[in-house]
Amino acid sequence: MSGYGTLHADWTVWTEDATAGDVVVYRPDVFDSESYPAPCMPTLKLLQRPPTQRKRRSGTDTDGWWVSLLLEPGVRVKHADTHAASRTAAVETVLELAAEFAAGEIDYRSAYQQPREAYLARLDELTGRDV
Repeated sequence: MSGYGTLHADWTVWTEDATAGDVVVYRPDVFDSESYPAPCMPTLKLLQRPPTQRKRRSGTDTDGWWVSLLLEPGVRVKHADTHAASRTAAVETVLELAAEFAAGEIDYRSAYQQPREAYLARLDELTGRDV
């Protein structure tokens, strides 16, 4: 049974795997590869490894779960990175970050060294964020 029952309506559980991790995406109806490239779809990842570690090393002990917010490949909102002791706590973090993002409460613009203005303006519009 999914732990994402109270997930904000703008977010969709893309994959859910109790051992490998989960992927939750923002507005797949907008980031459909026609209006905006699908790789630019904001994504929350819940994994048993830090977001800076490419793959979980086999045979290593896991020390909880990590949640990260990506705006596109290689662009992570670092101040949203969170560590949780349990999967249940990590899911709660995903729910909170999803709601905050959808309400325009997360500063995603600071994740870019070279902002993509059209893309960020669209995110501002979707989230109601007043820049």
